[in-house]
Parts: sequence; structure tokens; C-alpha cells
Amino acid sequence: MCGRYAQSADMQELMERFEVTGSSPAQPLPVNWNIAPTNPIYIVRSDSTDRSKTALAVVSWGLIAPWLSELNEAKASQSRAINARSESIHEKPTFRTAFTSTRCLIPAQGYYEWATALGRFAPKQPFYIHSRDGGQLPIAGIWSSWRAPSGLVIESASIITQEAQADLADIHNRMPVFMPRERWAQWLSPKNNDVEELRAAMVVASPASIVIAHPVSSAVNSVTKNSQELMARIELGEPETLF
Repeated sequence: MCGRYAQSADMQELMERFEVTGSSPAQPLPVNWNIAPTNPIYIVRSDSTDRSKTALAVVSWGLIAPWLSELNEAKASQSRAINARSESIHEKPTFRTAFTSTRCLIPAQGYYEWATALGRFAPKQPFYIHSRDGGQLPIAGIWSSWRAPSGLVIESASIITQEAQADLADIHNRMPVFMPRERWAQWLSPKNNDVEELRAAMVVASPASIVIAHPVSSAVNSVTKNSQELMARIELGEPETLF
């Protein structure tokens, strides 16, 4: 899964990197080195006023299921829907409508993952995983709009994950789906609702080669910790070498 990530780029940087030609938020989000479920996050999506353009928007992390009716229940559900599995996203009731109609890109400077007992590292050892070229990771996502009985509208999003590959599988069995630049238009187009075409768009050759990982301090375990130091490499014991 992907349960925490970092974003320090400002809105202008993100708009340039993701070639946003439409609207953007009225207010920027603060730098966040430890983004947690339900936090506000940036997404790139089709512009609602001009579908030929893309927009940078702010939504809440954790997709709200369309059938929920109570605000408290909706907010509580978000932490359980921060990730959607690429293998079943087109079938799951919580995600399938968004998958065929409202997809997005979720920009990340990098993300954190915790080692499982199945790999070669100590269980729960945190790692920071980021682009090999130092740029933003274009993570595939979905978003939706939910309306409470009071009329309050909450826009929310989920990160799409896939089975971890290559060395990343030594850390955890899941990893985000990275969307190549040449597929952005196809992925973001609201006119594209072909399930098989969309599923194929999530299949990327050697996705693990896009990123590199290093171990970090357990300070990232606490959502109250938020600084660039969370990404700093630490040294593990001799038996636990890293790729």
C-alpha cells in the first residue's frame, strides 16, 4: 500500500511539471513531508469548465464511497480507501464509477513504505522511495465528489496501487502505479470509459526502475512529525544491505 507521502513543490512547479493549462486552487497547500490519510492533497485532473484543459485541484485523501449518506460515516471511511488495487478497481463498488469517469494524477515528491515480514528487512522498518531523477512521481489516481445531506461537498481521491516489482518487493508487496507522460491525456480524458483500455494504461514496463529507496528513521511513524529530515537516509546493520 501507500500510506504516507511527501510533497514540497509549490503550485507553480506542479503546474509546469504536469503541464496544467486550466484552473488552480485559490490558496496553495503548505509543504508537507508526511502526508497522511484524510489530509488535503494536490491532484491533476480534467478541468471542469474546459475538458480540453487540465486543472490542479485540492481534494481530501481517501475516496468516499458514493452510497454513504452521513457525514461522520463518510469521513471515517476515508482512511480505509486511500488506495485502490489496480487489479480490481474496475469491479469494487467504492472505486469502479470513479475509475471509468473521474481519474487523476497524484503528484508526489516521494512516498514512504514500511517493510513487511515477507522481505529481507526488519519488519516495520520505514523506507523513503523517490524518483531516480529527483523529479515528481506521476501516480495514477481516481477522485470523486460526495455531497452530505447538509449540502457540503467533499472531493476525495485514492492512489492506485499494483503488485510490487523487483527490489521494491523486498520492502512491501504493493507499490503505486506510475503513469507515463505519454498516457496522461488518455488517462485524464473524461471521454475515455473503456475499462480494458484503462486497465492496460496502468501496465508499465519495469515500474520499479523509475524509483530508488533508502531506509529512514522511525520518526516518520508519527503523523505529528513533519520535516525534511524524515527523508534522510539512515544506515542499517551490516546484514541488511539495500539495493
